[in-house]
Amino acid sequence: MSGNRPSPPRNHVPTTALTIALAAAGVVGTAAPQTQAAPARAKTAQAAHHDDPATCRGEAVDPTARIRYRSDVVIKAPLSTVFALQTDVERWPTWQPPVLTMKRLDPGPLRKGSRFRWTTPAPATPTTPATTLNITSTVHQLKRDSCIRWSGPAIGEGLRIDEGVHVWTFTKVRGGVRVHTAETWTGDQVEADIPTATEALGQGLETWLSDLKTTAEAANRRDRQPL
Repeated sequence: MSGNRPSPPRNHVPTTALTIALAAAGVVGTAAPQTQAAPARAKTAQAAHHDDPATCRGEAVDPTARIRYRSDVVIKAPLSTVFALQTDVERWPTWQPPVLTMKRLDPGPLRKGSRFRWTTPAPATPTTPATTLNITSTVHQLKRDSCIRWSGPAIGEGLRIDEGVHVWTFTKVRGGVRVHTAETWTGDQVEADIPTATEALGQGLETWLSDLKTTAEAANRRDRQPL
């Protein structure tokens, strides 16, 4: 993938490892996000945003899904840096500590049809055991420096999301890039407790946006330092 490829040190592990895992499944970051608090957003999301504007090449998240969330953040870094960081999936473990392993399932740059498999821990909850989620994501749409959309299941012992659909859009704005994300989940297990699942999804996406912002802005500061 072209563009800058920052790889900062692993310096923390978010307490919301499960929510990062489920969000990143597409099915999946670290400074305070520039959006309102996740619990409040989760309550709004629970009302069902079927009119979410996020699309990639005309395709959006699942319009029928009962678990859904959307958010955005402005990142003070070049568009090429942000997009390269997000789409170089093999380097996710260098800036998202909950990503334990990552493997591309096909060669070449990320594109429509690309697949990648990765693992992440999921702590115990009142209804599910602690487990490691195995996630296989498939890219369905991608436009360079503009958007990406993928989907896939997350499966662990005693925990399953049948399908998550995840859309990211990247738009130049004054002073940086606005990154917007929307995601939906489907599956009997997560739909058994929609408020809890929605809150988990929201926390995971907020953390991911925060990690992306922190990492991209740190790379931008390093690139601008005089030699």
